[in-house]
Amino acid sequence: MFKPDNRKDPEEMPILNLIKANVKSERGASMVEYAFLVILIAIIAFIGVQIAGQQVSTAFSTVADGFSNPN
Repeated sequence: MFKPDNRKDPEEMPILNLIKANVKSERGASMVEYAFLVILIAIIAFIGVQIAGQQVSTAFSTVADGFSNPN
């Protein structure tokens, strides 16, 4: 049966200490929260452009037609 090595020296296991430090800290959770906020803002911006995009396109087309066909 495999028995894990129970070394206590922090310099012998830097990866495990790094993982433990990130699990205990709030920094990892904050990054996830910021990522969710960025994704949410991107989705809202995309939906807003989709909704307003056609109206803006129509308005610019009307202005462009006014320049090309002045009455």
